Amino acid sequence: MTAFLIANMAPIMFASLVIILLLGYPAAFSLGAVGLIFALVGIELGEFRPDFLQALPERVYGVMNNDTLLAIPFFTFMGLVLERSGMAEDLLDTIGQLFGTIRGGLAYAVIFVGALLAATTGVVAASVISMGLISLPIMLRYGYDRRVATGVIAASGTLAQIIPPSLVLIVMADQLGKSVGDMYEGAFIPGLVLAALYASYAFGVSMLFPKAAPGLPPEAIGFREPDGSRGLMSLGVLFIASCVFGWFMMRHSETRGADYVVLSMFNGILFAFFVAVVNWLLHKFTGFRFLSAMAQQTTFVMVPPLFLIFLVLGTIFIGIATPTEGGAMGAAGALLLGAAKRRLSWDLIRQATESTAKLSAFVIFILIGARVFSLTFYGVNGHVWVEHLLTSLPGGQIGFLVFVNALVFILAFFLDFFELAFIIIPLLGPAAEKLGIDLIWFGVILGVNMQTSFMHPPFGFALFYLRSVAPKEPYLDRVTGKRMDAVTTGQIYWGAVPFVIIQCIMVGLVIAFPAMVMHYKGVASTIDPTTIKIEVPEIEMPPLDLGPPTKN
Repeated sequence: MTAFLIANMAPIMFASLVIILLLGYPAAFSLGAVGLIFALVGIELGEFRPDFLQALPERVYGVMNNDTLLAIPFFTFMGLVLERSGMAEDLLDTIGQLFGTIRGGLAYAVIFVGALLAATTGVVAASVISMGLISLPIMLRYGYDRRVATGVIAASGTLAQIIPPSLVLIVMADQLGKSVGDMYEGAFIPGLVLAALYASYAFGVSMLFPKAAPGLPPEAIGFREPDGSRGLMSLGVLFIASCVFGWFMMRHSETRGADYVVLSMFNGILFAFFVAVVNWLLHKFTGFRFLSAMAQQTTFVMVPPLFLIFLVLGTIFIGIATPTEGGAMGAAGALLLGAAKRRLSWDLIRQATESTAKLSAFVIFILIGARVFSLTFYGVNGHVWVEHLLTSLPGGQIGFLVFVNALVFILAFFLDFFELAFIIIPLLGPAAEKLGIDLIWFGVILGVNMQTSFMHPPFGFALFYLRSVAPKEPYLDRVTGKRMDAVTTGQIYWGAVPFVIIQCIMVGLVIAFPAMVMHYKGVASTIDPTTIKIEVPEIEMPPLDLGPPTKN
């Protein structure tokens, strides 16, 4: 028995951790306890050197001294302030009106707003709860199938997991030893593609099952002009003019690539806001306006979050700010937006601060427990066991990626994304690097995969968040007075299944098309190094005069 324990210490240690987690014990204390217990067992068996434990204080201090993780409380605070200041409500109302009578319009609005909230909050719970409270009653009021409505809301909320400034991407970059900015830039396009896949699903449902995703009735459409039109032409003209202005301002710039796009969009946003302000002032003091009510409302509602996105992500992408500095600016920007909307109060700040402190403490304690576990695991050569196990898989890089993603997909049924990031990623990263896999690409693939941990029935946290705000009993709709049925847990679970499948498809797309992520490296040089010829000009050297020989 002793020989068996010595030979299989690492796999037994890993299996023990999984069993304890499945029993429901807190992740932070499970990690620390398993690490310390197996350290004592290893010392007794002569398999673990006691002096390894001397490195434990340094490891704990390293967690507390990690500047990268400081971005987590900043982005959490920013998201909570925005969620409580009513930005999600304004966006959902305006974008829902914008899509109007289009079949499935409310579903498109939820997906669009979910992506926008993801790029400003980075907090899944805030996105799912706010959209569940605001949009679910409206979707049920106008006849949406409950499975479609709940699935779209839960899935759109989880976009905050993969679209920067996602908290899990910060942790992923830290665990893989890579730049958070590179991880953000690499994940941006896959996040937008995933949102587009969600919208494609909503389009397919609205075409195949029209009653499951109807459009708004004409009487529910607001922001109409005096002639009865909706003023969409004015909005289209403003959008085109803003794009042209953004391009015009940057056409002589030496900036290229992603920086060019970011700065062009910023110029366009400022132009649209300036035009909307001039229109509002003219209408207020003279009664004349050149923009429709819909165009003005959409601009005033869209510009603040878009400006915040530039303030946070734009400055990170173009290299002006680090992620931690971007998070700090985002937190300050969220406070300014809340104050501008006259919705900022001391109670709101206190609630956001308390929630941020709780989440930050949760993350830190898990990370400290993970440090204790990994110290013992490395001491018993567990990293060697994992590396040999994974690098010997058939199929090379593709075989490794398929196996790892299948493993993470299964573990996501039982573990949340923080636990996966702190426990699994440090074990997988060295093996991926040894196989020549780009770690940013690898991190984005796993980030998309771990997003399913929020949607897996029956343990998905997004489903729990939505269940907490969805009506559990029949109720009377406050607008129509009609009696509405409750939303069952089974309907929420079945609504999530198609989106879990879409997320799995997205994992395959990121593996098949790595260029979606690899653009973070920038444009490669087109010069062939073999054609470079270095010519050194001949220089006529003067003769050296060493002088007459000397005698000793």
